[in-house]
Amino acid sequence: MTTIREVALRAGVSPSTVSHIINNTRFVAPETRARVLAVMAELNYRPNVLARSLRRGETHTIGLILPDSANPFFAEIARAIEDAAFRAEYNVILGNTENNLEREQVYVDVFVQKQVDGLIFVATGDQSPSLEELLRLGIPVVVVDRRLPGLQADTVLTNNLQGGLQATRYLLERGHRRIGCITGPSHLTPSADRVVGYRQALTEYGVPIDERLIRRGDFHPHSGYALTHELLQCDPPPTALFVCNDLMALGALRALAETGRQVPHDCAVVGFDDIELASYANPPLTTIRQDKAALATMAVQFLRERIARTDIPARTYTVATTLVERLSGGTTV
Repeated sequence: MTTIREVALRAGVSPSTVSHIINNTRFVAPETRARVLAVMAELNYRPNVLARSLRRGETHTIGLILPDSANPFFAEIARAIEDAAFRAEYNVILGNTENNLEREQVYVDVFVQKQVDGLIFVATGDQSPSLEELLRLGIPVVVVDRRLPGLQADTVLTNNLQGGLQATRYLLERGHRRIGCITGPSHLTPSADRVVGYRQALTEYGVPIDERLIRRGDFHPHSGYALTHELLQCDPPPTALFVCNDLMALGALRALAETGRQVPHDCAVVGFDDIELASYANPPLTTIRQDKAALATMAVQFLRERIARTDIPARTYTVATTLVERLSGGTTV
């Protein structure tokens, strides 16, 4: 491996001059800079960025912990965070916990050992001992997508209650009064907030809340499929469904098709997330869009600020939702 001294010797300059050119820390005459860069290219010299960063106490690397990278929403969040980090000249290392607290702890330990500058964290549940440990150690952390009660950490959230209101109001405005709700796990704040929005919208319109029309899924397609079949057994069945993520909504569309119901004429469907697959559903899915780019940009910004100053108070930033109207939600009863 070529060393900085070999570059300096071939270019006829001192090693410190080569270092100043690499780090852009001092003026160097243009002709000297050009000569050194040409020698670096000739010798295929690559600066040891990691070693240089460690001398400064930085690695320009952040860890990203996700609960389920197979879920398109989290895959799209990861891509958006990686894009935002790349623009800020940070590399991203991904850890997928599979909603398992032990795996979460293992990834936290690995990232700490790798001396990442900070972590962006989507917790497995509403409690995270590993995140509590990171905060105690003073390691910069930003929590994304869910609130963790009692923890003083920078947090970037979607306004899930607003999204639940938007979805349910949209269906109510089209005359639906039997609106089923397929929600996610109760211990996750995004799921709980979306149902709060659903209930508030029904109350606003004077529609009694029928608990039989609320079913709890797991954010995976099969639960949307199975719970839609259950809801269709109600007497009378719902004329519309608010499904609290797009994956479950895709399962709901399949169940409705299997029972001969036309969407939206027999049963309208509104999802949540606006994953890329939503526009390719049959029919294309009306859904609540989470602004993944805004979530990612703010998470990376918060983390950079936290890396620079660990003493600032914990902050929370909430990103608004928007309703994306496609064919699955669109008829008036």
